[in-house]
Amino acid sequence: MSSILTNNSAIVALQTLKSINNNLAKTQDEISTGKSIATAKDNAAIWAISKVMEGEQTTFKTIQSNLNAAGSVVATGQAGAESVAELLKEVKELVAGATSDLMDAPARTKTQAEITRKFEQMTSIVNTTQMNGVNLLSNNTARQFLASANAGVAVAADHYISITGIDLTGTLAPAIALTITDTATAAASLALVDTALDAVLTGAATLGATAKRISDQSTFVGKLSDSLKVGVGALVDADMEEASARLQALQTQQQLGIQSLSIANQAPSSILSLFR
Repeated sequence: MSSILTNNSAIVALQTLKSINNNLAKTQDEISTGKSIATAKDNAAIWAISKVMEGEQTTFKTIQSNLNAAGSVVATGQAGAESVAELLKEVKELVAGATSDLMDAPARTKTQAEITRKFEQMTSIVNTTQMNGVNLLSNNTARQFLASANAGVAVAADHYISITGIDLTGTLAPAIALTITDTATAAASLALVDTALDAVLTGAATLGATAKRISDQSTFVGKLSDSLKVGVGALVDADMEEASARLQALQTQQQLGIQSLSIANQAPSSILSLFR
């Protein structure tokens, strides 16, 4: 039965064309945004999962930045401690030379003056070795910072890394007070310098070990962040090769749909031939 009021063929063709146009618009959005799931409307479950993973990645990025900053602080302290250790070695050589009976009083005076200048240099290093306002050489205060975090897990003590400073001010004080006047005082001073040197070397080694731990943790957190980024991409990123092929197919279907609708719309006019 033919009708001039209801064109079933045109209705079907129009519905098909609308479906093609909707798919074409979605494919064009995928190509322009690079995402197959850009909003919750596209796929609520996967979108929600991707947002949780993105939040975790952001957290890891922040933690990695904190680790890098902490690493710089520790590396600065380590460099200062190593510089003080080298100066102490030079002081030890000077004091060792003053233990000889062959050194006269004027020579000891000059040696004492040189030792004093080196201790002044050490004090300057201790007081100025700081990064971001943190000086690890002037006191032994312990500082903590977050080094890891797990989604849905309460932050615990093992999520932190602790940095403990080394009080070189107190360590150097006995040696700074030394005065070499004869062989006996030089021998006593040598023991004080040895004690200070051992303490500084131990402190520098501790800072070095902490710096290595921070560096390793930063590398690990960076890998976690990268893996989350890859995971989010696998969930929501569009397959551009597939989208390109689908776009061409849909464009062809759109042209055919338009042509089909045009043919269907011409069907009622053929009824006119029945009245001629």
